[in-house]
Amino acid sequence: MIQFDAASLQFHLQTPGSSYVIQVVNGYPLHLYWGKRIRIYRGSAPVRYAYRSFAPYADPKKPGFSPGTLPLEYPASGTGDYRHPAFHIQLDNGTTVSDLRYSGHRIYPGKKKLPGLPATYVESDQEAESLDLFLKDAVSGLSVILTYTVFRDFDVLTRSAVLKNNGAGPLRLQRALSASLDFRDDQFDSLTFYGSHNNERNINRHPLHEEIQLVDSKRGASSPQHDPFFALLRKNTDEDHGEVYGCSLVYSGNFAATIEVSEFHTVRASIGINPFDFSWLLEPGESFQTPEAVLVYSGHGLNRLSHTYHKLYRSRLARGRFRDQLRPILINNWEATYFKLSEERLLAIAGEAAKAGIELFVLDDGWFGRRDNDRSSLGDWIVDRRKLPHGLGWLAGKIHDLGLQFGLWFEPEMVSPDSDLYRTHPDWCLHVPGRTRSLSRNQLVLDLSRRDVRDYLVASVSAVLDSADINYVKWDMNRHMSEVGSALLPAGRQRETAHRYLLGLYAVLETLTSAYPEILFENCSSGGGRYDPGMLYYMPQTWASDNTDAISRLKIQYGTSLLYPPVTIGAHVSAVPNHQVGRITSLPLRGHVAMSGNFGYELDLTRLNDAEKKQACEQVAFYKKIRPLIQFGDFYRILNPFDEGDAAWCFVAPDRSEAIGFYFRILADASYRPRFFQFKGLDPDAPYENLANGETFGGDELMHAGVNVPNERGDFHSYIWRIRRK
Repeated sequence: MIQFDAASLQFHLQTPGSSYVIQVVNGYPLHLYWGKRIRIYRGSAPVRYAYRSFAPYADPKKPGFSPGTLPLEYPASGTGDYRHPAFHIQLDNGTTVSDLRYSGHRIYPGKKKLPGLPATYVESDQEAESLDLFLKDAVSGLSVILTYTVFRDFDVLTRSAVLKNNGAGPLRLQRALSASLDFRDDQFDSLTFYGSHNNERNINRHPLHEEIQLVDSKRGASSPQHDPFFALLRKNTDEDHGEVYGCSLVYSGNFAATIEVSEFHTVRASIGINPFDFSWLLEPGESFQTPEAVLVYSGHGLNRLSHTYHKLYRSRLARGRFRDQLRPILINNWEATYFKLSEERLLAIAGEAAKAGIELFVLDDGWFGRRDNDRSSLGDWIVDRRKLPHGLGWLAGKIHDLGLQFGLWFEPEMVSPDSDLYRTHPDWCLHVPGRTRSLSRNQLVLDLSRRDVRDYLVASVSAVLDSADINYVKWDMNRHMSEVGSALLPAGRQRETAHRYLLGLYAVLETLTSAYPEILFENCSSGGGRYDPGMLYYMPQTWASDNTDAISRLKIQYGTSLLYPPVTIGAHVSAVPNHQVGRITSLPLRGHVAMSGNFGYELDLTRLNDAEKKQACEQVAFYKKIRPLIQFGDFYRILNPFDEGDAAWCFVAPDRSEAIGFYFRILADASYRPRFFQFKGLDPDAPYENLANGETFGGDELMHAGVNVPNERGDFHSYIWRIRRK
């Protein structure tokens, strides 16, 4: 999978469908090619060294050999490359010039773990091959190891870097990105996500233009505003055709994804930890590990890109016993009770859930401390006996007696000023001396860079988990960082706080998920505020958004599916009028939208009428039939709600033996307009039976001619077609 030519110092990295080529020239690792797989790369289009005015050149014998115009694998700064660098260091003498040159390499089977960081993995060394490129700066003593891994079964290349101080004096990292990519032309559209709380992962696609384009987070979390991901698409690319280059960062904190078009119409794209308000002091002998970037090339449009990310993230990023298991259908009490919960009311909801065939009852916020509202008790993970006089163990037992599993909500990373924890340890939160401690949702952020704070979290959460038979944990985080400072870090390391927080969080999650492998952990941050690959490494599913309105969820779930597999997407049926937007939609429509992900309910089942309870029972029974297909099938987007208004998608079994299609008609037309649903991903030569009426059609006909969508009056309708190969 990795070919090396010693004479030319050329490395050819191959996945099943793509090639990535690097060549060392004058000590610089140059990027020659990334795209559709080439059997043997012989350099038919070599790099041209053209003289450019105002371009300092690195070799007096080659005036055109300028760092400012070379396609570099890990560009430095200060020697004539005026594009944004991959790294930036400050020496002890205050200067910031660096010049990395090749000093060797190593090719080996398998894939190394990244110390302290989440990353994709292999289960045997035969699944992948890796390359370490060794670079060094002779003046500063900085050395860099660029690590590349190609997978045997996925069109995936991963990249990361280790920066080490081998000099006699300290070095300060000002920037340390995970990957930098130089393309020789600029004929691309960029695709990124943008959004906000309750409006996550909208799709933003636009042509590149002659300047820097940036998506980032400075919030201490990957955020709902942007996702640590970008893609570059050729102009004709759609869901099924054209070239796409995707880059996803396995990290949950401040990040920056930068796309820069040069004056010569070349493109430099990079991703990594956000350089804003970041630095890292490297004493002699110390190293810094960057997060992992996951690069995917697709020559068959966005659907193929998504399938690659879905399969990789589902099977070689997510871990643990639940990775390959069907996920339970749950009922969450939050929108049913909010903070006004009691044993009687919870058991009444659980009783109705059991009758409906639901499998997991989740007790959300309000069960601990004196948590009657969002102004108190975060950090005090002690059961509130006013609300639960018999305790969690008793309640969990009663829930289990009903035939349900029992789950619990936590928000461990936060502390309320009105809490015993804060009164005892006011210095345990992120803060800056002399500055106001700003509140958001009436809470502060605990300083997870501190070992004593991490030890407290592990001990307090473990005590609760040990006190009852708990099967599921919803891990929430409802506040971004401000006044980012740590009481234990010296002045010269304060700008390390945000990254040290993430390392601390990952350490806590590693400890807890390893200690409780039988518990299913779900990630949440006011919904999708920290929906990223880093969290997926520890928790195999995420609550996609606090917005449970079915129509809003069409866009949220569609956008999320570009990168994240549907089995990771928490999606629930909630009450109407919807609590976020006030919209009224039918129970069947709400069910069909929620069934397109990890299905559950977030309402008071005791308040449904008999007809609605019957519908809920039917929905649960139906989802159990299609659950393997939804959670582990191949997902195809068909109609884009951002463009079309209506939305449509389908799920197809990996062996193409069955499929289910969903069509969502949003607004009614004053005049009749014919609509069609066309499957994707079927076996064109096989007959498929419609399980609802027994009609049989060929896979080619169902994909190309499609089926008619009913033309009903009124807004907000949904339709499904379930088919099976005969």
